[in-house]
Amino acid sequence: MTDTSASETQTSPHSYKKVAIAACFGTFLEWYDFLTFATLAVIFGPLFFPSSDPSTGLLASLAIFGVGMVVRPIGAVIFGSIGDRIGRRPVFIITITLMGFATVCVGFLPTYDQIGIWAPILLVSLRLLQGLSAGGEIGGSAVYLTEHAGDTDRGFKTSFLQLMGPLGILASTLQIALLQHWLTPEAFLLWGWRVPFWISLLLLIIGFVLRRSLEETPVFIELSKENKTREWQLLHNFKDSEIRKRMFLLFFCVSSSGAILFFCVQVYTAIFLKTSVNLVPELVDQLSIFATITLFPLTIFAGWLSDKVGRKPVVVSGLILGALLMRSAYLGMQHLGNTFSQNSDLGSLLGIAMILTGLSLILALVVGPQTALLAELFPARNRNSAATLPHNLAAGWIGGLLPLIVTWLNQQWGDSLAGLWYPVGFLGLAAFIAIWFLPETSKENLAK
Repeated sequence: MTDTSASETQTSPHSYKKVAIAACFGTFLEWYDFLTFATLAVIFGPLFFPSSDPSTGLLASLAIFGVGMVVRPIGAVIFGSIGDRIGRRPVFIITITLMGFATVCVGFLPTYDQIGIWAPILLVSLRLLQGLSAGGEIGGSAVYLTEHAGDTDRGFKTSFLQLMGPLGILASTLQIALLQHWLTPEAFLLWGWRVPFWISLLLLIIGFVLRRSLEETPVFIELSKENKTREWQLLHNFKDSEIRKRMFLLFFCVSSSGAILFFCVQVYTAIFLKTSVNLVPELVDQLSIFATITLFPLTIFAGWLSDKVGRKPVVVSGLILGALLMRSAYLGMQHLGNTFSQNSDLGSLLGIAMILTGLSLILALVVGPQTALLAELFPARNRNSAATLPHNLAAGWIGGLLPLIVTWLNQQWGDSLAGLWYPVGFLGLAAFIAIWFLPETSKENLAK
């Protein structure tokens, strides 16, 4: 494709805003549905996996969360290939409907006390549907938005998509905090935990209407005109050595590391502060909300910075800082949390908030440029399948299982910080590989 044809299909600024809002809202709904599960992991244990040992119930609920992540690559294979063959837009209609249906059903599930073993079986089944849906949405949405963004300021324009995960956590966490404040503990365990899932029905309707108004990407329209969309591209991805190499780099250095940082910073910190440091859950929720709010401007800044200095320097900086500071940050939160528990020192809470802000900056450096980088690494005809599979494989198998692996390692070693050596080692290795092999992509022509 020539540069002229690429410019002719450039999305106008007004149209891009419309596309971005619709795409981001749909992705927000996917993350809201998907991560409400994580926010309620501690609650699900006694409701669906009753046990005399609280640690066993926690592990079981974290495992169910991980199941949804593990099947994400299957959804990526299915929907990523469809996106390369029939278009990016149709996939979004399917995935948002599937995710919304599964999430609303969770809100009506009977508990273990009501139907016995069928309760966790049904919960697992709905979690599998959520995972398949997320596999088609997360990654594919990055391709969709980046192909609409054009050739200038792609890092800044697409960084907003990365806010949808934290925003999903913020929405679910805020809801749960308010419900726990308004309801008695008994009422919350009886029915209050179901409310965030019921609200998904309203969000699903809004998201579906917005998704139907989306336009196909200019890049895919050109591919269709040139009859380059009929082949099963996923098989060709593995035959092409350059695409295969870039899929590995995306998997290991960008998506896996971003997922590890995301779950360490946005998910596991709350679990750690509630279960290992034993802070009051309502207080932890407030700290989590603060950390999420600080992540918003930092992510946009990182996307903007990647347009100025390149994607690679920004991402590599985040990897190095994560490897060097992650375990120390958790050690600091543990110390400050224990100090607060002993004498209610507000300065200790401020210290935890500052540590969470620092962790948010590290996360932002990796995920801010990620949306643009994910699409820029691959040629147009292979892009959806080549990007979504390694991205969801990383998020599902590396990031999604991280809370379970870290918790299990902690229990095996009898140390609440022992499991953090796993993410620290992974980030260090990813930084080393990225320095040597990750290409700079900020000037790539997406139409090629």
